Amino acid sequence: IFYVQLTVGNNEFIGEGRTRQAARHNAAMKALQVLRNEPIPEKPPQNPDERNDASENSDASKSEISLVYEIALKRNLPVIFEVLKESGPPHMKSFLTRVTVGEYTAEGEGNSKKLSKKRAALSVLQDLKKLPCLPPTGPEYGQGMNPISRLAQIQQAKKEKEPEYVLLSERGMPRRREFVMQVKVCDEVATGTGPNKKVSKRNAAEAMLIQLGYKPSAAVHNPADTQMDNKGWNGQKAAFPETTSTSAI
Repeated sequence: IFYVQLTVGNNEFIGEGRTRQAARHNAAMKALQVLRNEPIPEKPPQNPDERNDASENSDASKSEISLVYEIALKRNLPVIFEVLKESGPPHMKSFLTRVTVGEYTAEGEGNSKKLSKKRAALSVLQDLKKLPCLPPTGPEYGQGMNPISRLAQIQQAKKEKEPEYVLLSERGMPRRREFVMQVKVCDEVATGTGPNKKVSKRNAAEAMLIQLGYKPSAAVHNPADTQMDNKGWNGQKAAFPETTSTSAI
C-alpha cells in the first residue's frame, strides 16, 4: 500500500492505493470533495501599479512567433525560420532553429520543432523591441515585399488562416501559356494571371492585397498599372525582388 500526502492551502489530504498513481488519485479525489463546497475567494481590486503591469503585459496573449511577424510586417522585413539541426535518439530529439528577420538573426533549441521555433522567436524579439518606434501606419504595411510573402505575413500577424491558392486554369499555346491562379483569404477571393504559375500566384496575391485595402506593392506600382481591375491582376511586365519566406505557400 502506498500513501500520499496532498497539501492545498491550509488543508492536508492523505491518499492511499496499491500504486503511487492510485494513491495520488485518491488524495486528489478527497481534496476535490472538500474544496468544491468552499466559496471562491474574491479577487482584491487592482491598485494602479497592478493595472500598469497588466497594460504592459498586453502582448503576453500573443505568441512570440506572431509578434515577430507583426513587427517585421510593420518594418517591411522578411522573416525566415530554418531548422538547422536535428539530433538525438527518437525519444529524445533536439532541434535547433534559426530565425532571420532582416539583418537580425537568433537561434532557439528545443525537443520539438515548434518549441525551438518559439525560442528562436523569443530571442530575436529582444533585438526587435530595441528598434525605435515607427509612426502609425496602415495600408502601406510591407509595401517593399514580394506580394506573396506580404500577404502571408499580414495574415500571420492578424492570427488568421494563411492564404489558399488554387490554379483555376491553364490555357494557350505552349509558348504563350496563360495561367489563372485564385487566392482565398477568409471570405475574400481574387485572381491573377501570368505566363507561369509563379507569376500568376504573385499577381493573385497583389490583387488580394489591393482588394483588402492595402496599397500596391512598391515593386509593381507604376502609372501603367493604375487602370487594372482589383478583382484580377495581370502583371506580366512587373518585376519582383526574389525573397524567401517559409510563410508563403
